[in-house]
Amino acid sequence: MNTILIILAFVFLLASIVCVFTPVPPAVPVAWAGLLLARMGGAAIGTPLLVWSAVAGVLLMVLDYVIPLLTTKQMGGTKWGVWGCTIGLLIAVVGLPFGPTGLAGVFFWPFAGAFVGEYLKQRELRPSLKAAVGSFIGIMTGSLAKVVYALVLIVLVVAKLL
Repeated sequence: MNTILIILAFVFLLASIVCVFTPVPPAVPVAWAGLLLARMGGAAIGTPLLVWSAVAGVLLMVLDYVIPLLTTKQMGGTKWGVWGCTIGLLIAVVGLPFGPTGLAGVFFWPFAGAFVGEYLKQRELRPSLKAAVGSFIGIMTGSLAKVVYALVLIVLVVAKLL
């Protein structure tokens, strides 16, 4: 049973990295569930580590919504740019058969979505481009933070199993 729980823990932890680029399920709770499964499977993960990783996860989820708003507003944008960026990220994940795909698509589509969203709202090229850059930076910062969170939990589980 312990082996199955450890395998499931790693499945959850690795899946959480994929979840960063999908809207459902949220990556942070999936990663934390992997940590919990590892503890149930016999990894020497204490309660303080579970609590602190949960607190860090909640803080990360809050910041994941706040950072794009702040960077977009800092660069003169609106919610339209944030929504466009999010839709662009979904397009990149689905991998539509046109335009850039793969890793290039993960960077191209959110930026393009943010730009289109801002242009629809502002109807001006330069401010839309500037706001799109802000929205893109915010979304990518949050995504990178979630990947780092998952990777840290993976390293912790491996260290606790050794």
